[in-house]
Amino acid sequence: MSHRILTALPVYNEEKYLLDVLPVVKKHSQDVLVVDDGSSDRTPHLLAEMEGITVIRHEKNQGYGAGLRSAFQYTIEQGYDALVTIDCDGQHQPKQIPEIAQALWPADGSVVDIVSGSRYLKSFEGDSLPPEARRKVNVEITAQINRCFGLSLTDTFCGFKAYRTEALAKFDITELGYAMPLQLWIQAVSHGMTIVEFPVPLIYLDENRSFGGSLDDSGTRLAYYREVLKREMAQQQIGCGDSLSR
Repeated sequence: MSHRILTALPVYNEEKYLLDVLPVVKKHSQDVLVVDDGSSDRTPHLLAEMEGITVIRHEKNQGYGAGLRSAFQYTIEQGYDALVTIDCDGQHQPKQIPEIAQALWPADGSVVDIVSGSRYLKSFEGDSLPPEARRKVNVEITAQINRCFGLSLTDTFCGFKAYRTEALAKFDITELGYAMPLQLWIQAVSHGMTIVEFPVPLIYLDENRSFGGSLDDSGTRLAYYREVLKREMAQQQIGCGDSLSR
């Protein structure tokens, strides 16, 4: 049985990478959606000249989570079976799109709701060294989520993921910034979703890429992430010690 799979890229001011990344994504995808989150550079112009893609444009920049939320909604509305999300900054390898999508349907017939790319599950030849501060924040937040919910994640922030549409329909995404993945993990726990990780290479082309404003400070960013975790756990009425078998 064939599945209808959408590949979506959230973008914001990606003129530097767009022309290199999108053609390769198209090569390895059935359908491609680009969510332009209010770009102010040449991104809208470049997208308008590209054929074979669908573009959703936010008139104002709303945040990384807002871009993904629009992709979730479009996937559901258009009746796709699954969604693959991939970043447009060259950090992911589009040739892995078919593999990460197929991992949603294991050969043993089991159900997988989310396949989450991990840059730390295994080593690849030519892997980059992650910026120390970013790696530290990732390690601390990943450890907190694993400790609370009995998971064994190795990378909570990788944007390369695959979702069954049935899972997308259960999410209520209100966190529109970079902490959106944390809200997603908590809601996945709350709904008892099955999560598997998928190894992807560790690629950093721009170690100085900005999160924007005060979030460029790793301490501020860590505090923000912890606050989102705390708030979402309270919202879902779950705490440390709950697990996916809940």
